[in-house]
Amino acid sequence: MRLPPLLPNEDERLEALAQYQALDPAVDLGLGELTRLASRIFDSAIATVSFVAADEQFFRAAVGTDLDGTSRAVSFCAHALAEEEVFVVLDATMDARFADNPLVIAPPGIRFYAGAPLRTPEGHPIGTLCVIDTRPRSRFTAADAENLRALADIVMDRLEVRRLDLARRIGQSRFRNIAATSPDAIVCADHHGRIRFWNAGAEAMFGFPADQVEGYGIDIIVPPRMRGGHDGGLLRVANGGAPRLVGRKVELTAMHHDGREFPIELSLSMWFEGPHAAFGAIMRDLSERRATEDRLFRMAHLDHLTELPNRAALLTRTAALVERATPFALLMLDLDGFKDVNDTLGHSSGDAVLRTIAARLLDCVRPLDTVARLGGDEFAILLTGEEPREHAVDIAERLAAAVAAAVPLETQEVHVSASVGLALFPGDGVDAEDLLSAADLAMYQAKSEGRHCHRFYTPELRSAAIHRRAFEGELRDALAQGQFRLHYQPQVRLPDRALLGAEALLRWQHPERGLLSPGAFLPALESGGLAHDVGQWVLETACAQAAVWRARAPHLVMGINLFGAQFRDGGIAERVRAALDRHGLPPTALELEVTENIILREDETMLAPLRALRDQGAGVALDDFGTGYASLSVLKSYPISRIKIDRSFIRDIVDDTADAAVVTAMAFLGSMLGIDVIAEGVETPAQGDALAKCGCTVAQGYLYGRPMPVEAFNALLTQSAAA
Repeated sequence: MRLPPLLPNEDERLEALAQYQALDPAVDLGLGELTRLASRIFDSAIATVSFVAADEQFFRAAVGTDLDGTSRAVSFCAHALAEEEVFVVLDATMDARFADNPLVIAPPGIRFYAGAPLRTPEGHPIGTLCVIDTRPRSRFTAADAENLRALADIVMDRLEVRRLDLARRIGQSRFRNIAATSPDAIVCADHHGRIRFWNAGAEAMFGFPADQVEGYGIDIIVPPRMRGGHDGGLLRVANGGAPRLVGRKVELTAMHHDGREFPIELSLSMWFEGPHAAFGAIMRDLSERRATEDRLFRMAHLDHLTELPNRAALLTRTAALVERATPFALLMLDLDGFKDVNDTLGHSSGDAVLRTIAARLLDCVRPLDTVARLGGDEFAILLTGEEPREHAVDIAERLAAAVAAAVPLETQEVHVSASVGLALFPGDGVDAEDLLSAADLAMYQAKSEGRHCHRFYTPELRSAAIHRRAFEGELRDALAQGQFRLHYQPQVRLPDRALLGAEALLRWQHPERGLLSPGAFLPALESGGLAHDVGQWVLETACAQAAVWRARAPHLVMGINLFGAQFRDGGIAERVRAALDRHGLPPTALELEVTENIILREDETMLAPLRALRDQGAGVALDDFGTGYASLSVLKSYPISRIKIDRSFIRDIVDDTADAAVVTAMAFLGSMLGIDVIAEGVETPAQGDALAKCGCTVAQGYLYGRPMPVEAFNALLTQSAAA
């Protein structure tokens, strides 16, 4: 474990910390709401405001931990103090500075940390606002760092008001010394309301030089329509009346020298100079803070795409109704056919559909009802009032009709429908999560009964969910009866779009529900006992097809996805070699795709067969690279021949310089390590052009061809040969 660095000017830093008197646990600094907001925004188990003293750190506001502090020697925050920007540790167990830290190897078991230093106006770091988790993370973006920094600024704003108020209590000379360097506006007035002190912060905030306002009434910074009230209040207190605002923070409207109005926070103090009262005001422009607070609030409570309340906000409102024992109905709505929109028209069109549907749902309910987006194409509606069952049926029918209406896009209209599940309180659950689960079960029941309908929750649905493993029987039938299919997605060379290979993707031709994509059955397949056998079927079928196509295109490489279950008995290398031999293929004709979950097991039942296959000439591709927990050391020490850049980096690559930088770095890293790179999810020519500029030369995605059956790929192969 590395000790925190020794900070320059430590004595001055500790003196600055003392001015805030922030270490007394009996004093409420009013920062609890900000730590709760930070925890919610960053989905972290722990969030704290920490002050670092000479030998200890003190948690003066915290959520998710019962600790009130630690020694400075083990403090992550003490390291953060030495940084100008937000200090981030994505995985403490992989960081030499913290891997053997007691806070990492013992409770709370810190894995992820991000801390924004709290700096005084003079630049002294006195503590941090930090978010901590027991789960490691793969990234903490620049936008995340900006948001944490914004929250830390708000914390420091509140602390600065406290420091100035403490200084005023100690004495006027101390107050004026601090006020002279404070970025806040600090104004003192006599018992007539005439300005006697006007610091540089006030000059900057209100636009008046000190020599133009000293001796004038304080109402010079008050909008004309409000001046009578302010003047009267000061005179009333000066003449012995009870102070209403003294000692409290209030928000008021102020006026700049140029006439514009803006919100301020004001903390008013009063003292006596001889027989007369005097007043001091610490003022802060709230314009930027309000904008920041609004933005952070929206992040924590609203869905960014539709502007609807998110899951957390829905659960909070539902829990409040449960606590008050208020009857209500909770509806879960899922869009039928939405995936087809994404698959055929792309995610931009899908987003447009979601925004349109969100607006329609709002039009179907009353202002007091709640419409929330839970994620993907799932929405929830919270209905209150008498007779919730009858009202819920009426609303469900209106929702279904609204969703079913055609959604106009730029080039065409699309149609989706809604499956709705309904749960009632009281009766169907005892808390918010329970009720959401009940509505979800009812919604899936509506889907299973033909979609475009609504169903109420019944206890039998929960019983059916518990026994859902019966689905494995259908999967066994699918394998035995030949219901599985392989579709093939082309992989092309970017400069000339030459066809280089194909990825074999599993589909299920269900006898009742039609062609199912992997999302509908892979979780059940992987959690059951069939993954090994289905994986072997994929291997044999893909090799047989590769042999046919390589007779026409000898260079073509077939990619197949391996299940973790195929590694359990240690025989995967022999089975792959046997399949290649049966179909007369060289190892170079095959690329085996594995996920991080498989590669990170780091045991010989996985590594040994992959090394053997790689040594024989087969390719080994790491799928969805950059989205999980795999470190760069994987590329150096594991038998990887190709990395597949996840589509999440491609979606916004045209406009997002960060995504472009990541892709460029991956392409460069691959070239230096002798590892091929392919980008997934390319949907537009602009994305393809951007990839080429980033140094990526191979890609796959809807732009070059959707996953397609054998017949369609045959036609593509013919077209490629003709070109």
